[in-house]
Formats: sequence, C-alpha cells, structure tokens
Amino acid sequence: MEKQDPAELAPDIYTVPLENDRVRVLEIHIKPGDHISQHSHPAHVIYAVSDGKVKFTYPDGESEEFEMKAGQMGWSEAVTHTAENVGTAEMHVLNIELKE
Repeated sequence: MEKQDPAELAPDIYTVPLENDRVRVLEIHIKPGDHISQHSHPAHVIYAVSDGKVKFTYPDGESEEFEMKAGQMGWSEAVTHTAENVGTAEMHVLNIELKE
C-alpha cells in the first residue's frame, strides 16, 4: 500500500511550519465534521493546542475515538488511518513526526 502524505492530501487542514533532517512538524486545523482521507504518519508526538474529539479509522475497518484536552500530549507509533473531527469545535493539533 502506498503511504499518503496528509500535507499533500489536505493542504487546507495540514501545514508544515518546520521540517529538517530529524523532524517534521504538522500543524492541523480540522473543523467539526471535516474528514481526511487515508494517510500515513511515521512515529510521532501529538500535542493538542485546543480541546477536540477525533475518530480514526484504520485500513482493517476498525475505528476508535479520542478526546484530547488543550495541553495534552501523546505518542503514536507509525500509523495509517482516516481522521474525522467528531466534536463540536475546530481542533488545533501539532504532530511532531520523527524521521529515521
């Protein structure tokens, strides 16, 4: 399966404010109801700038919802998924992707 870059798939949602040979930072602004088609991330740190609720659906059809509060951080191994803002407010998140 070809890995899809979210910044190329959804430039209205993802911007890349910083990239170098070690990391790439994705700044994400996703409005309620917005859906991002299947894309991939390498291992990354997640930082919620604002509160929000997101639903991820994986290639095998399984899905899960996450609610994040502003200031909360998390870790994700490499992943391929779709994403949908299932909350009532725009989510603002930073993904700090690690480069191998």
